Amino acid sequence: MTISETTKLASPKQLAERSLIWLGAIATGVVVTNLFAPQILVGLIGRSLAMTAWQAGLVSTLTLLGYALGLLLLVPLVDLIENRRLILRTLGCAIFAALATALAPTPSLLLLATFILGASCAAIQMMVPLVASMVAPERRGQAIGEVMSGLMIGILLSRPAASLIADLWSWRAYYLASAILMTFLAGALGRYLPTLRPAARVGYGELLRSFPKLLREEPVLRVRAWTASLVMASFTAFWSAVALRLPEAPFGLDSKGIAAFALIGVAGAAATPLAGRWGDKGWARPLFLVAHLLIIGSLALCAVAGAMESRMAALLVLSLGTILLDVGITADQTLGRRAINLLHPEARGRINGLFVALFFIGGGVGSAAASLAWSFGGWTAVCVVAASFGVLGLLTDLLTRTGTS
Repeated sequence: MTISETTKLASPKQLAERSLIWLGAIATGVVVTNLFAPQILVGLIGRSLAMTAWQAGLVSTLTLLGYALGLLLLVPLVDLIENRRLILRTLGCAIFAALATALAPTPSLLLLATFILGASCAAIQMMVPLVASMVAPERRGQAIGEVMSGLMIGILLSRPAASLIADLWSWRAYYLASAILMTFLAGALGRYLPTLRPAARVGYGELLRSFPKLLREEPVLRVRAWTASLVMASFTAFWSAVALRLPEAPFGLDSKGIAAFALIGVAGAAATPLAGRWGDKGWARPLFLVAHLLIIGSLALCAVAGAMESRMAALLVLSLGTILLDVGITADQTLGRRAINLLHPEARGRINGLFVALFFIGGGVGSAAASLAWSFGGWTAVCVVAASFGVLGLLTDLLTRTGTS
């Protein structure tokens, strides 16, 4: 690794490269659950605090809005402030916000706490460039893939985990458990996380003003953020609607069955280290093509499953389609991450923040598109819309080689 290219590195306690990667994967997996758990807890929270429907809807919205602002306003600080200290302080804010959410006595205080919690979850995206900077370029894809596997597992486990904890105790118990887990995590990160001092010598305002310039001058960032947005749209379109489809024939799953079905998607996270490793070997272009073909084919399987009569066969086909969908999505995300983290090391924080913010927009588009498709054409229409995002990604692959080296 050429540390001198951008940074000065040291470590409070030396940690092996692979152990650091796994610590990053665990950290991102634990923290990211706070972003998606509100989607399953919102009903319980609303009833507990006598919230109006509008207020209850803001719980998830403000959490995600806070995260989006954290990506644009906090993650760029990675290029300005020593990274270990920045991550620990941001994680400390997340712990405080999770506790405040668990103890919130009124709707207004809860909404404020969830907004701060969402913004503090930007610590996830501070971890990725730090881990990437510690690994040689020829192994960077594999390292990013392993960290991303933790992120994807956390996303997929967040809803069933929140549902289980809320069923056993209460929705407040989930946020309390999250605060406790993040406290242990902060202790581990404080002990083992290396320091990373950015080489950039610019002001915060200049960092923020550099966003348009980075997008304009970096075609790799533009193209890979575009395809990442498309596959995230497929992901959110599918998972937003599948919970509506599973209670119906031929699947006939209850709430516990739906939570168990969500665990199937975790299998797709196994693709992330492989995608990163193969990307390091120069196979990124064919892998992008395969990833988007998998998304299209998997959604065709999911549409077929909804038209089957046999419950067992339908569940098996839908499960296979779900796994292949998540494999395709995580492969694109991992390869895209690898590509952008080979760009300007001194701007790694801003590049990662932009990348995630842009595919975050794609996720919102996918969710909205799924809602419209479900209203007008049901499950088959949702699968067609979700697959169309994969088609756009495939066309992008065929028309450009940007970010595929």
